Amino acid sequence: MFLIMREAFYGTTRFEDFAERVGLSDPVTAARLGDLVGDGLLEREDYREPGQRTRQLYRLTEKGADLFPVLVALMQWGDRWENDGGRVELRHRDCGEPVEVALRCAAGHELGPSDLELARKPKA
Repeated sequence: MFLIMREAFYGTTRFEDFAERVGLSDPVTAARLGDLVGDGLLEREDYREPGQRTRQLYRLTEKGADLFPVLVALMQWGDRWENDGGRVELRHRDCGEPVEVALRCAAGHELGPSDLELARKPKA
C-alpha cells in the first residue's frame, strides 16, 4: 500500500505506471488500487486518449493527501536507522533545504514522547 501511495504522491495516476514503478503484477496492482479506492485514499477518474478505449486514472483524495506526512516520517525514520541512509531525499523546492517532519503543539513547541499526555476530547 505505501509504495503505491508513494507513487501517487509523486504524481503517478495510471494503472500501468503504478504496476511498473512499484514492480507488482497487474492482478496485485488492481487489488491494491481497489483497496485504496475502497478506503477513500484514491479515487478513480475516467479518461480516454484519442482512438483508445476509456480507462481510469487514480487520483489522491483529501484523505489520501493527508497521509503524506506519515510517509515522510517513515522515510525520515528509515534514513536515520537503516545502514544505507536512504537513496532519495525530499527537498523544499523554493530554498533547496531537506524536509523534516516534526511533532509540534498548536503553540509551535517541538515535542518528544515525554512531553505528551493523553486527554479525552470534549464531547461534541
